[in-house]
Amino acid sequence: MANRLLPALCLAALLHAGAALAAVDVNRAREADLDGIKGIGPALSSRILAERARGRFQDWRDLISRVKGIGPAAAARLSDEGLTVDGASYAPQEAPPGKTLGH
Repeated sequence: MANRLLPALCLAALLHAGAALAAVDVNRAREADLDGIKGIGPALSSRILAERARGRFQDWRDLISRVKGIGPAAAARLSDEGLTVDGASYAPQEAPPGKTLGH
């Protein structure tokens, strides 16, 4: 019996891990989805949702320029944690003018 149960448990664990690592798109996420990203707490998720209510984020550059508290370094960390903008991960060259990497 244990031999039959082990593959099912392994499959369940893999499915759970895959769901935990699934991307969260900033233009579709609910508050709870955003709060589930390491590095996004209630204050930042509120700022993201308030800005999104004014209009979709076009790309990472747009997100960085509109949301206080998200600069290039934070964008890179959040992207590593699974946040996307329209399915795209952050690429450093997307930093807006005036916000330089590492500064």
